[in-house]
Amino acid sequence: MKTRKCKYCKSVFSPITTLQKNCFEPNCVSEWINEVKEKNWKSKKAKLKMDLMTIQDYVKLAQQVFNKFIRLRDSGNVCISCQKKPLKTNAGHFYNANNHWSVRFDERNVHLQCEHCNTYLSGNLIYYRENLLRKIGIEEFENLSVEATKTRKFTVQELKEIITTYKKKTKEHETQ
Repeated sequence: MKTRKCKYCKSVFSPITTLQKNCFEPNCVSEWINEVKEKNWKSKKAKLKMDLMTIQDYVKLAQQVFNKFIRLRDSGNVCISCQKKPLKTNAGHFYNANNHWSVRFDERNVHLQCEHCNTYLSGNLIYYRENLLRKIGIEEFENLSVEATKTRKFTVQELKEIITTYKKKTKEHETQ
């Protein structure tokens, strides 16, 4: 086998196997063991963290992933309310996300909004409605309105699916 350079001390050594990346000097071995322990701890810690998450934690994470997708999907567009190019973009819900859980993650209900309209004008809903009707049509708007009146609770499994779905959609949009 060819000689290699040790990953830790950078000295040249003759490996015993093809997968060997470090020499067997005590310092190098201890560094390798510490690296493996740290890697195992990080994966165990991530699993423990996921096990401790509540439904509200999953909702928050799902909302972040979903909003990121909306901002990416509508990037380059104007604010749905004021029709101006936004300086800072938000994912604005026509039907409030806190009160209308059934349409919280509905793509018809959430569009790009500027920070000013979304935060300081509480969504600027009069103009939002006008432009939303133009964008999705009266029939889809009526379906959205009916859906918004329904009561909905999410399970952890549903929220995990939403998170993976929108992470995947975000990745697809980023590669385009």
